[in-house]
Amino acid sequence: MDNINMDNTDILRRVKRLHFVGIGGSGMSPLAEILHSRGYIITGSDVNQSDNVERMRSLGIPVTLTQQEQNVGQAELVVYTAAINPENPELVWATDNGIPLIERGKLLGLITQEYARTIGVAGTHGKTTTTSMLAQLLLQGEFDPSVFIGGRLPLINANGRAGSSDIMVCEACEYQDHYLSMTPAVSVILNIDADHLDYFGTLANVINSFHRFAGLASNTVIVNADDANSLKAVEGIADRQIITFGLKEGCDWYAKDIKLINGSYGEYDLYYKGEKYSHIRLGVPGMHNVLNSLAAAAAAHWCGANAEQIAFGLQSFTGAGRRFEFLGTFGGVTVADDYAHHPTEISATLSAAKAMGYESVWAIFQPFTFSRTARHLEGFIESLSSADRVILSDIMGSREENKWGVSSEQITKRIPGALYLPTFEEIAVFVAQNASQGELVLTMGGGDIYKCARMIAKKLQQSDIKPR
Repeated sequence: MDNINMDNTDILRRVKRLHFVGIGGSGMSPLAEILHSRGYIITGSDVNQSDNVERMRSLGIPVTLTQQEQNVGQAELVVYTAAINPENPELVWATDNGIPLIERGKLLGLITQEYARTIGVAGTHGKTTTTSMLAQLLLQGEFDPSVFIGGRLPLINANGRAGSSDIMVCEACEYQDHYLSMTPAVSVILNIDADHLDYFGTLANVINSFHRFAGLASNTVIVNADDANSLKAVEGIADRQIITFGLKEGCDWYAKDIKLINGSYGEYDLYYKGEKYSHIRLGVPGMHNVLNSLAAAAAAHWCGANAEQIAFGLQSFTGAGRRFEFLGTFGGVTVADDYAHHPTEISATLSAAKAMGYESVWAIFQPFTFSRTARHLEGFIESLSSADRVILSDIMGSREENKWGVSSEQITKRIPGALYLPTFEEIAVFVAQNASQGELVLTMGGGDIYKCARMIAKKLQQSDIKPR
């Protein structure tokens, strides 16, 4: 469907008006914001009201909550995502009227060409958090980067921004090889796991995709030396500087004498090239964030950040939107929300939560897509079982049909005491009636489960909470 070819790589220099189909998407709104900040005239449409839609409107970008051909208006370029149906009336109208179409991953690629120091942060897990860490570190260090993140960075209350420097910090998504359209100076590889197998087919294909991403780096590859799959991905990468990070000595950047403060917040001595570089205290919980912080430190150092700036940025970063995001404590019950939607991520998030000293941890999970739920059914059962209380909502199918006959009940029936409550309203009512002081209620999933977290918080505010 995309009709931008290699002869049109200068299209951003030839157009002024862009229309975004599905502008509220996490990968769309930051691009719209960056281009809006650079003087382009942006319009958008979506089918769902969301925080991102409100953000666009607050910037003066008109967004229509229906998708119809007249929305395209005088646009000279129409941006869409892979999730959009090819029969979408706006896409059909644009095609019929000769208006160029570009998939948002390719648009991101064109934007990255405009920056001499684009840093692409990739990995199966942790890329939003690490990109956010790095962005905050560089923003507070007054490097004035442009930023593209798949989640909201509280420091700027947005997914993206346009800076005035030649640095762009960019979350690089492997799904359908989107990141292969980028032009990074630095490719960061956090970890590689078997995910998006509906597209890649095998883990070997996933590793090969990351190998190609590493090969795009014009200057440096930063790689997790503790992850065997990541090391495989950088084999044979020549004429690039390879910088390693990990928890063992011998890496270029490594953490030593790690302590978990308050059960879960990492504190450690940061070493670079065998010498103590700084002392780090993290503002986000979990051992997995120690590794994420090492990657951010390495990339920030490459940009010119010093030890003081790195330590300050990592301590002041308290999380990205939907990445262990605390909504507050209501009647003694703490509510948090997390994007974890893969068994590995759920295990890491729950491990961090369990170490934080709460009386008990509730895991409220919304499976995202039928294919992923079917593929990871056993993993979801195993990872969710570590919580004290487990509730699952209906699966958010997104654009899929349920050809697999999979259901949330297939998970809850195999976890002792787990409940299947189809709707967010039912879940919120149940939690408000049954949660006790000192407990953590954690919503997780890649869909719109964050709405349930807000409903729970509201119900708790209206309830009399029972002490344990």
